[in-house]
Amino acid sequence: MGFEVDEDILQDFLVEASEILEQLSEQLVTLERQPDDKDLLNAIFRGFHTVKGGAGFLSLTALVDTCHKAENVFDILRTGQRHVTSELMDVILRALDTVNNMFAEIQNRQEPTPADPQLLEELKRYCRPASEDEADVAPVATAAADATIADLGEADYRQMLDQLAPDTSADSVSEPASGASADNSAASDGDDISDDEFEALLDQLHGAGKHSGVPASAASSPSASQSTDDGGDEIDDLEFEALLDQLHGAGKGPSIAAEEAVSTPAQAAPAQQAPAAVTASAPAAPSADKAAAKAPAHHNAPPDTSVRVDTRILDNIMNMVGELVLVRNRLLSLDANHDDEDISKTVANLDAVTGDLQGAVMKTRMQPIKKVFGRFPRVVRDMARNMGKEINLEMVGEDTDLDKNLVEALADPLVHLVRNSCDHGIEMPAEREAAGKARAGVIRLTASQEGDHILLGIEDDGAGMDPEKLKGIAMKRGILDADGAARMSDGEAYNLIFAPGFSTKQEITDVSGRGVGMDVVKTGINSVNGSIVIDSEKGKGTRLQIKVPLTLAILPTLMVLVGKQTFALPLTNVNEIFHLDLTRTSSVDGQLTIVVRNHAIPLFYLQDWLLKGERQPRKTQGHVVIVVVGNQQVGFVVDGLIGQEEVVIKPLDQLLHGTPGMAGATITSDGGIALILDLAGLIKAYARRYA
Repeated sequence: MGFEVDEDILQDFLVEASEILEQLSEQLVTLERQPDDKDLLNAIFRGFHTVKGGAGFLSLTALVDTCHKAENVFDILRTGQRHVTSELMDVILRALDTVNNMFAEIQNRQEPTPADPQLLEELKRYCRPASEDEADVAPVATAAADATIADLGEADYRQMLDQLAPDTSADSVSEPASGASADNSAASDGDDISDDEFEALLDQLHGAGKHSGVPASAASSPSASQSTDDGGDEIDDLEFEALLDQLHGAGKGPSIAAEEAVSTPAQAAPAQQAPAAVTASAPAAPSADKAAAKAPAHHNAPPDTSVRVDTRILDNIMNMVGELVLVRNRLLSLDANHDDEDISKTVANLDAVTGDLQGAVMKTRMQPIKKVFGRFPRVVRDMARNMGKEINLEMVGEDTDLDKNLVEALADPLVHLVRNSCDHGIEMPAEREAAGKARAGVIRLTASQEGDHILLGIEDDGAGMDPEKLKGIAMKRGILDADGAARMSDGEAYNLIFAPGFSTKQEITDVSGRGVGMDVVKTGINSVNGSIVIDSEKGKGTRLQIKVPLTLAILPTLMVLVGKQTFALPLTNVNEIFHLDLTRTSSVDGQLTIVVRNHAIPLFYLQDWLLKGERQPRKTQGHVVIVVVGNQQVGFVVDGLIGQEEVVIKPLDQLLHGTPGMAGATITSDGGIALILDLAGLIKAYARRYA
């Protein structure tokens, strides 16, 4: 294993391979729907090829072997010798899962576990043209291609890469066999091969007697030596392969995979020279000048403008910006009490600069939601195939950015919701046809930014939910009584699926039926100060909408007074605020209630929950804050309104950990301390006592 190499080299491989493997998961599912997309076939081939090359440099033999065989399958596919089938994709996706497992082990600095031999055999079978499926013995070229670069040392590996990039000048194209010349001893470490050995290598690559052969003089011509010695612009693997296609015809020249089919350092030099020699002797080859003109021009790569930064450094910077925001808020508060124009201008300038700095630092932590969405094509494909359903996935707004920590926090809840749509939402094809629908169901994922919040949607055109059925299951499981069910609205009934232990499945499967999952979803979304709303129509489908803040580090809040203490309510949950004559409330089954626009809303005095030892007599006039938690609206009576303020969330002291309804603390603009309320936790802990 190659973990003893420089840590920077290993980190570069881990970063690059991680991005490629994420893309491959989505590309492979897309390929199954678009099997004739040549660009996609080439992209997937390059993906496995790149991961294999990096793994070979690190001597990660098990990873190299799996990637190499997968790469060879796509080499066969892109030359038209096989066609994409569901069975072939099953094998390739299993191979990708195996590669991902190996990659996780490498990230933990563990030796990767070799792939299942049966999987490797299946890959090897698909490495052959479809016409040879019944053959007992694979062609010699396939056996040769199974060799890997894993045995090469670092020096040999770099030498091989240098030899893969021949001179694109006219001389080098017309006499590309110069690699065999004695004048090129520096490139081959002084180990020349004879004409007979060179011919044997051509036989190995093309089959005995199937190549044109190269006169010995071509391998030692002065022009060949001159072109090698003079150097010139280099071309990369893909440009080199394009040149072979121009000289041989698309797909008829030796592939890069064949060029890399070496098993010992001593074979590296001739293995790279052979394709060049065949190119020189191709019967239909154009003139050297024309070939050089058609070869892709090599340009210097643009300078890299990105820098990889540890997320801990970004978190530290964000914390410092948060402290600066607190100082800014404090200065704004002090400035409001003074009439000095110069100070006011300075504070205003500081306010603007702090806002810009805050926005810039937040952007460094932003990632596209595609980092989460990218896994769903595979999830939907596998579930549909396992359950015998036909499901199409649509994704909109994949480029929407949100905080990196939110991307990670939302990954598991969104997976649960998508799996739930596949399992509970989309019907079997026959059922859909009987209901007048298309056989294939549709699941639609959307993401968009609205102000300082992100809206995520998961929508399906499946069977929808029956509120009466949900109420019946809840009563059967003891979650709800008959009176409560009779008063419950459809929207409240839909929220029953988030109750712990609730499941609409009668039988237990690998996917569902255990009564876990949806309650975890709601808990996860609430933990990032988000909310989830469900809307469904029986027979038409279901839509879930998730609302989360742009970032977890700085939180917009409504500051309120309860008694003489300041509390912060997350602004994402606040719906409206109004002044109320509290004598106009009414009681329904013992619960204090107000009517707002013909809708009854339960009303609670926050002082009853938060100031138990300092409870004040209830006033006849008060401020009411209507908050939304899930589909439920709740009214809170507070003693005063301070206003909207952006706060930096500070963790609670260890003594306060686990306190119901407390999300954290912050420093207010007047230098005091305010507790940030977790409204969902607060209602869950206290509301039932007053219901």
